[in-house]
Amino acid sequence: MKWITREYPKIDRIATPWLIKRFVDVDAEFIYVPAREVKQKAVELDATPFDVPDVELSHHNDLCTFDAVIQKYNLKDEALRIMAAIIRGADTDAHHLAPQAAGLWAISAGLAYNIKNDHGLLTQGMIIYDALYSWAKHLQGVRHTNNPIDQLLLNVYNNYLKEQKAAKVPGWVTEIKDFIQDQLDINLTLSLSDVSNQLNVHPAYLSREFSKYFDNQTFGDYVRKMRIEKAISFLQSTSYSLSEIAYLTGFSDQSHFTRIFKKYTGQSPSIYRKMLKKSKTDTKG
Repeated sequence: MKWITREYPKIDRIATPWLIKRFVDVDAEFIYVPAREVKQKAVELDATPFDVPDVELSHHNDLCTFDAVIQKYNLKDEALRIMAAIIRGADTDAHHLAPQAAGLWAISAGLAYNIKNDHGLLTQGMIIYDALYSWAKHLQGVRHTNNPIDQLLLNVYNNYLKEQKAAKVPGWVTEIKDFIQDQLDINLTLSLSDVSNQLNVHPAYLSREFSKYFDNQTFGDYVRKMRIEKAISFLQSTSYSLSEIAYLTGFSDQSHFTRIFKKYTGQSPSIYRKMLKKSKTDTKG
């Protein structure tokens, strides 16, 4: 069979041909063409298109084309499932999905940098994915460092690195706290791009690194938490209606405000306010 996809492959368009060749179609022929030509050429050449929009074998939701092939052809090999998480993480920059994902991305990017011919790149990539499959199938429990003394020194060194890394907090962390606090009163539609522009930090990097320094919260969660804290201060010190507080803290309406407030505090704002009044009454009594 003929299979066709976009030119200039790096990860999914190398990993997927490997998967097809090794587990689906041993005689598969792969064709790389400019992205705009894939569907037209697929019809002309009677080839199966993959890794392009609006075709069966492509990215769907959080899954990539490698996943789609596994699902379509009902491939049950556990090693492929392990590989899929690594490939998905490398292909979508979701390196948290597997510890090997960042390494696969680095190798794939370097390989594509060195080899400009798509089929030459595929030939070398097949060797990489053969090796990754062998590791996933047979070698996951094998460590490179087996000497107990070497392993002990390695553990000490890694712990030292973690301590050093924990001690170095990027300058933007302090800046972003101050900026969000300053902007919350005047900019109720504060977004990640607003902050990245202000601090001159790339939004993709900021989104990926944000949770490390803000108690595992995303940017959106952190801003919502700040808005809830602001709402609590209004409930404690003003007689504003709940609709007014919702508006002043940047929520779309009172219903939205109530839902988020309850998620963070376990109580609706109306009950929270009643408990505050009761507490003050009991204190006076």
